[in-house]
Amino acid sequence: MSVIRRLSAVSVPSLRVLGLVAGLLASGCSGTKYIPEGAKLYTGSTVKIKSEVAVPNEAALQTELEGTITPKPNASILGLRPKLYFWHLGEGKTKGLGKWLANKYGERPVLLSEVDTNRVKGLMVNRLNNNGYFKPSVSSKVQVKDRTASVDYTATVGKPYTIKEIHFPERDTLIDRAIRATQAASLLKVGDNYNLQTFINERARIDGVLKNQGYYFFTPDYLLFQVDSTLDNQVNVYLKVKATTPPRAAKPYILNNITLNTSYNLSDTTITDKPIRYQGYRYVPDEKVFKAKAITNAVFLYPDSLYRRRRSDQTLSRLMSLGTFKFVDMRFRPARAKADSAGYGFLNSFVRMTQVPKQSLRAEVLLVSKSNGFTGPGFQVQYRNRSALRGAEQLLVNLTGTFENQTQAETNTIGITSYELGIDAQLLVPRLITPPFNIRLVNSDFQPRTTFGAGYRYVQRVQAFQEDVFNLNYGYTWKTKLTNEQELRPIDLQYIRLADSTRQFSKLLEASPFLANSFRQQFILGSSYRYTYNQQALEQRRNQVYFSGGLEVSGNLAYLVSNLTGQTKTVNPTDQRAAYTLIGQEFSQYTKVDLEFRNYFRTSANPTSGNKIATRLLIGTGIPYLNSNVMPYLKQYGIGGPNSVRAFRARGIGPGTYTPTTTEKSNSSFYDQVGDMRIEANAEYRQDLFPYVKGALFVDAGNIWLINDDPTRPGGKFEASSFLKELAVGAGAGIRIDVQFFVIRFDVAMPVRTPNGDKGGSTPTYNIAIGYPF
Repeated sequence: MSVIRRLSAVSVPSLRVLGLVAGLLASGCSGTKYIPEGAKLYTGSTVKIKSEVAVPNEAALQTELEGTITPKPNASILGLRPKLYFWHLGEGKTKGLGKWLANKYGERPVLLSEVDTNRVKGLMVNRLNNNGYFKPSVSSKVQVKDRTASVDYTATVGKPYTIKEIHFPERDTLIDRAIRATQAASLLKVGDNYNLQTFINERARIDGVLKNQGYYFFTPDYLLFQVDSTLDNQVNVYLKVKATTPPRAAKPYILNNITLNTSYNLSDTTITDKPIRYQGYRYVPDEKVFKAKAITNAVFLYPDSLYRRRRSDQTLSRLMSLGTFKFVDMRFRPARAKADSAGYGFLNSFVRMTQVPKQSLRAEVLLVSKSNGFTGPGFQVQYRNRSALRGAEQLLVNLTGTFENQTQAETNTIGITSYELGIDAQLLVPRLITPPFNIRLVNSDFQPRTTFGAGYRYVQRVQAFQEDVFNLNYGYTWKTKLTNEQELRPIDLQYIRLADSTRQFSKLLEASPFLANSFRQQFILGSSYRYTYNQQALEQRRNQVYFSGGLEVSGNLAYLVSNLTGQTKTVNPTDQRAAYTLIGQEFSQYTKVDLEFRNYFRTSANPTSGNKIATRLLIGTGIPYLNSNVMPYLKQYGIGGPNSVRAFRARGIGPGTYTPTTTEKSNSSFYDQVGDMRIEANAEYRQDLFPYVKGALFVDAGNIWLINDDPTRPGGKFEASSFLKELAVGAGAGIRIDVQFFVIRFDVAMPVRTPNGDKGGSTPTYNIAIGYPF
């Protein structure tokens, strides 16, 4: 009993103190003490729908009615309104901390006297009529409690009106016949509820069809819906063209003269050069920069053809995507010198193009951050010619240099410091070169390209090796939609020559035949295809999906030719395996598949919000065969680092459960810890904190494996029965400095689980990187 009394003696005063604090908070933050005498604080409204019959989509209708309510009440949390408190701190002040808090966090009280119930009821009646609930009634009732008040609205409705009959225009005119021809795709359906928004959408749909059938001057406002609502909860709909429609809007137009001016200047609105005739166009020549064919290939307006808005928009998009014009503008005017024919009018079109300077030279100082953990300063000098062959072909020549250091590596690891110097050239041709075929992708808004590329890189890894990297490629890129892009490279050749190596690196290759072969087989005769689907361009979309899938093959044709021509195989001195060679070096033969899935879900309805859940799944497999028993080194996978599983250093995981056991192996783990197969998953929650500052919480998991067993890396081979148990897992948090065009990222992560099943330990891993991880 004494224990109980002692507890009571302590708890009663404590409860009184808590009650007093709660009372002070309630009186100070509920907001009512800051309301003028005799006024009532408006706390919000409710909407109730009454009907003797079931109301279809009642929740959606109620939400629409709630959207008419104004003003919005002050924000509250558990009945408290702290914003009113901050507003009160600045009341009557012109400066100081109180005024700053009021402006930053305060909110003026919303009073009942500001609520115009008659206006709100009128808006609700209008919304109900728009949804087919004719002759509704809306009442309101004010509920008063102490110094606050709310308003309850009640909407009484009957059975909604439905569409009984739909009548399209019946006159025998060009425009009426054109509108009747669209009826099969009409948004109005017999039996559907009357809905004003559907009628508005139907007008826009018909206008879109007419715009692609020559009706340049027609607008949706020229369409009239007459609704007969005298029936019993049914309506007959009559669609007509207004009698006041101007004659020019009621007829289709044919394109007459099309003028293409490639040297238009905004400061000069007159054409100084005399146009020439080319393929039916009036072309204002600038032969120093463009051949006429280069421009007409991107134009989908044709003389003597029907005006179509779709082709006009496509022409504008194609010309801009050439990359040679700063502005493109298009105008249409009636051809006054040409009389109408059979009810059709004629339009003259003027396409004016303002050029970007043909040549440019650009120099940049870079901070390079690679997925394999190499970070360091660099430079790039780029020369660009925007019409190198007078066909809008873009020639890019890049000179690059970098000094890099592999972060998070052991201090004794060889090759963690790297120097690179390279030069490459690309020629981007704005068409698909596919002789004997002329493929234009006439239904695409985006200019397809044929790409030719060549380059050379000098790479010096300190204390390891020096290599020369040559590449040559030819391919195509094209888009059929904003979200879809495809790339096909029939020729993608790479030749990497290990020109020099240190004694320490040579010993490493001698100790690992698999690694030696991966460096030996770096003659890659590849072809590749990649498909990308990306919804990130749809910025208003709340949930965005990204998918990229790639297929790469190498060496198949060379192996077939070598086999059919009876060439002799050369014995590999590393493992005594026989293989075909090309110019004295083995070529790689493999098939590689890479899949990447991402999803971005914005947690806020605000499209400008950066609060989102981002997830990613990476799956990749490279299978060597016939001429190879190991993937080329530069085609193998590594995992870990600032853009991967961030709780582990770059290439600090795998393959499989393999872990370097000796000091020598630890020093060479950057080269050993690679594989032929990768599975990786990431999840990250991103939150806006302050302007230009974002926070993140994340978890990463993944590993790599070998397709063929390597005795020097035990536990590295992929086994279907155990690979899930071998995933490394890490979690952490980060800060991003995001100024839109540049992102600096700071992450700290803790290992949760290692591939061999152990707990990760207590040592955090710190990452500094450029850009988002995905």
